[in-house]
Amino acid sequence: MHFCPHSDCDYRGWLGLNNLRANGHPNGAPWRQFQCLSCLGYFPEHHGTIFHGKQAAVELIVRVLACLAEGLGIRATARVFEVAPHTVLQWLVEAAEQLRAFSAYFLCDLHLEQLQLDELYAVLRDRKAGEISDEEALKRLERSPYWVWTAMDPQSKLLVVVDVGSRTLAMAQRVVHQVTEVLAPSCVPLFLTDGLKDYATALLTHFGQWMHPERRQERGPTSKPRWIPLPELLYAQVVKSYRRRRIVGVTHRVVFGTRLAIEQV
Repeated sequence: MHFCPHSDCDYRGWLGLNNLRANGHPNGAPWRQFQCLSCLGYFPEHHGTIFHGKQAAVELIVRVLACLAEGLGIRATARVFEVAPHTVLQWLVEAAEQLRAFSAYFLCDLHLEQLQLDELYAVLRDRKAGEISDEEALKRLERSPYWVWTAMDPQSKLLVVVDVGSRTLAMAQRVVHQVTEVLAPSCVPLFLTDGLKDYATALLTHFGQWMHPERRQERGPTSKPRWIPLPELLYAQVVKSYRRRRIVGVTHRVVFGTRLAIEQV
């Protein structure tokens, strides 16, 4: 399952062509060294993974990421495993980037009946882009100043989209666009969201079509075409009312489609 990573090699990206051979463990390292018989270049077998170029043991990195996935804070994880907080933060950023690439490769042509979209909080994007320092990122992780947008299949619990950004129309358009990229071409699931009005605009943008109104009179200017939702588009909102941080009421609002069609799904 390995391939030559050298950009000037004719076998770059090709699997199973028997152009690679193992060349032992250099300096007693746990990873084998591979040689490409085409370009005669060398590379370690963990090239392209989050373990490449790190002196820490693989088991340590895996345990640190497991603790972060279970909800333990960055500074607490660093104290438990006696690692610098900046190192833990860097491993988290690299693991998130690896997961994004993994998801983009495997999530495609999905046939889903419904999707739930929501917004949460966190702060990794500014750190990855270099807009804030490690110290600032560690401080702000506790306050969670940024929105995390999610799209989930409630039946399989599959997270189809996870993105970070402000709570704006532009982010709603971006999230819905990512949803359309992983869905099968003919799949239009039922969409369920909270009362954020930007979702309706984003869904109408991606799941709409032009309609030419019929002429009501023989003379006069023709009616301009209108952008309307697809007939198969179903979208409803679940609006919650709070009082003193407690839910006191829930309202169901049908935006696109009919209540009967939505209840059947």
